[in-house]
Amino acid sequence: MTQTPIIFWFRRDLRLGDHPGLSDAVATGRPVIPVYIHDELVDSLGAAPKWRLGLAIDHFAASLEGIGSRLILRRGNPLQLLRDLVAETGANAVHWSRSYDPDAIARDKHIKASLKEDGINAQSHPGHLLFEPWNVKTKTGGFYKVFTPMWKAVRASTLAPALPMIKHLKAPDKWPDSDRLETWGMADAMQRGAAIVAKHVCVGEAAAHTRLASFIADKVSSYAEARNFPAADNTSRLSENLTYGEISARHCWHAGWQAIHDGKAGAETFLKELVWREFAYHLVYHTPWIVSANWNKDWDGFPWKTEEASRWKQGRTGVQMVDAAMREMYVTGTMHNRGRMIVASYLTKHMMTHWKVGLDWFADCLIDWDPASNAMGWQWAAGSGPDAAPYFRIFNPDTQAEKFDKDAEYRARFVAELYSNQKQTAQDYFDAIPRRWNLKPDDAYPDPIVPLALGRQAALDAYAQNK
Repeated sequence: MTQTPIIFWFRRDLRLGDHPGLSDAVATGRPVIPVYIHDELVDSLGAAPKWRLGLAIDHFAASLEGIGSRLILRRGNPLQLLRDLVAETGANAVHWSRSYDPDAIARDKHIKASLKEDGINAQSHPGHLLFEPWNVKTKTGGFYKVFTPMWKAVRASTLAPALPMIKHLKAPDKWPDSDRLETWGMADAMQRGAAIVAKHVCVGEAAAHTRLASFIADKVSSYAEARNFPAADNTSRLSENLTYGEISARHCWHAGWQAIHDGKAGAETFLKELVWREFAYHLVYHTPWIVSANWNKDWDGFPWKTEEASRWKQGRTGVQMVDAAMREMYVTGTMHNRGRMIVASYLTKHMMTHWKVGLDWFADCLIDWDPASNAMGWQWAAGSGPDAAPYFRIFNPDTQAEKFDKDAEYRARFVAELYSNQKQTAQDYFDAIPRRWNLKPDDAYPDPIVPLALGRQAALDAYAQNK
């Protein structure tokens, strides 16, 4: 039995440090066969997250080779592929880290039950959260629908220390065959945008830990206020790495608490952002319709438009802060959180367009796309979600610019048409976007789609009628 392999199925946990499931498999002393499966959920990813996932898989495969192992790649139905691997290798156990979104939960429940019927030891382990959603409860035994009480409930929680880095995986006597990653076409939908966004990615476990260390050392002290200014590099940028499990949330949590003990004032705000991510996943787990429908059903009759919103998608609304944020996404693959709130408010309120239009577009364009955070963020901005911003709280992009981009540094970085001395990042936007948009740096900057005052009043009128 000590030579019978364990198959470890990797998903959003592409790391060797603080990995509960992999650590448990290693502790058995048995050979471990790491596997990544390109299934229909991977196939359904948007262009940017699929491309970035390909980079993460490639980097993690190299990390495994560095400790004497390898990553087996297979494409197709995961249950059938896992059964095939069991037959090929003689493995009698399949382990994985849990996922918490509804599609992944349905897949995993079916696979676990089917493998157990086959006599295979199928085990799931704590995944990419700090707290399992079923373990965080209100005093009445329910789940939290408002963030602040949840934060107060978990703030004092004592988490176990992060697990040590795995430095060796016992290899099987014979490795099964593997696909070649390049045959999966992970970058196909990104087309020419990949070359632009590639300048800004931070791939892999070592890079993620360097990013965290740099943030804690140099930025966390001023984070509470400085994080609001999109032109400055004052955030952790760890959402990209947390998305693919290149670093654990627990590592970030302990780093944040150490910063608090060291007297760094902004560290608690950083911990709150980690718990916002938890809050999103707990909501998705308990109320899975949040990813595709109004969380609050009272909004089902709201007269949102469902048109394509092409000028919003292109970053050509004629509202400078909105356009700068949208173009940041095409150039870097991410968007500053202040920008996300501004563009979401403008789409759902000034333009009166359904939040799902924005949710689906972000899912195609963000390298740090996350199903729970994306859903909660859009419903928060639209007013239809739990603990949402009230609908009548309508961001004025010009006021936001005056307050958070007073010197227009952010706008100059991404909106070429406004300036004679164009920044390289502003020009890069035109090399990243689809050719079919037929846009050029010397195009005239457009007038606003809707004047801000007019759009605000129309949104308030619609809200009053719906209420």
